[in-house]
Amino acid sequence: MKYVEGGITAAQGFTASGVYCGIRKNKTKKDLALIMCEKPCAAAAVYTQNLVKGAPIIVTEKHLKNKKAQAIICNSGNANTCNDNGEEIAENICRIVEKVTGISANDVIVASTGVIGQKLSIEPFEKGIPFAKDNLSKNGKNAATAIMTTDTTEKECAVEFEIKGKKCKIGGIAKGSGMIHPNMATLLVFITTDTAISGDMLNKAIKEDVKNSFNMVSVDGDTSTNDMMAIMASGIAGNEVIDKEGENYEIFKKALNMVTINLCKKIAKDGEGATKLLECRVSGAKDEESAKKIVKSVIGSSLLKAAMFGADANWGRVLCAIGYSGTQTNVSKIDVEFQSKSGTLKVCSMGSGIAFDEEEAKKILSEEEIIISVTCRDGDGEAKGWGCDLTYDYVKINGDYRT
Repeated sequence: MKYVEGGITAAQGFTASGVYCGIRKNKTKKDLALIMCEKPCAAAAVYTQNLVKGAPIIVTEKHLKNKKAQAIICNSGNANTCNDNGEEIAENICRIVEKVTGISANDVIVASTGVIGQKLSIEPFEKGIPFAKDNLSKNGKNAATAIMTTDTTEKECAVEFEIKGKKCKIGGIAKGSGMIHPNMATLLVFITTDTAISGDMLNKAIKEDVKNSFNMVSVDGDTSTNDMMAIMASGIAGNEVIDKEGENYEIFKKALNMVTINLCKKIAKDGEGATKLLECRVSGAKDEESAKKIVKSVIGSSLLKAAMFGADANWGRVLCAIGYSGTQTNVSKIDVEFQSKSGTLKVCSMGSGIAFDEEEAKKILSEEEIIISVTCRDGDGEAKGWGCDLTYDYVKINGDYRT
């Protein structure tokens, strides 16, 4: 298994485009992405757990009941959420895709991201979708750019692997910078693969994967209304169809996880206003569920995130976060270390502080990627999660997000 170029179009059969269609005020920013396959695909998706859901999610859930899709259409700049005609607009967008491409509207995954509660006109799509279709290519970077909101860089990844001698590829793009908190945060993730796999097993694979990938990312504690991870599998690689658990299914899951974890880190590192990627690693927790709760609590702590911004080794905030995580943890047996490419610094042993060099701590915590290692002594539960520091720019970005 290895990382390769190509992102969302690395897999056989897929093309993509990203264009400006008039949704955004800024004409220099792309705002419409189209991803298509040359043949119908097995498909699956997981969605936000927020009770307030964007209209595109409701429509996509309906379209994917048969576990089939052939295209993804996504706009940025307007979330199409909390609008009285939102579902009608989402359905009409799919109908335009059908008219332009010949793909059935029921085989279209539709998504939106941007401002909530703002009316969305169908006119930009009437002009933009034909343009997007004409610009389809094997360059997936344009689609990755078109789904961005406050992101500062596009996020894409692809992996090549083998199943019984057949070369397969899986690739994806993602957006996410703010309103990101565990349990499908404010992010959109689109994944394609040429692996032959049934819709049922595809659905099982992504539901298992998000538990240890996108559900373990936190930027600011807000869970959005439009979050979606959707995947399409063309089967063009020609491997024996994966329709049950076993060796081939495990290989596919490993490749999928390589892509999703890579995108998770890119999302966390590009958190709104962020300067540092934080990774929390917990070992020795009572069980896996407890480990995950601790991770989420630590990376979600605003105080700790602020300390990491200031390169302040305020390890007490780690223990504080563990203390309100809702787990049965013996805090008198916890060790804490901070790590980066500049070194490793132990700051807490058996629940108590130990002497350390403040200058060394500053050096370690001034790097762009920081690991917060928590060792418990309650069991064998392990987990990882990703977040970012909390900076002045986060408030600036969200103080005038609509303007």
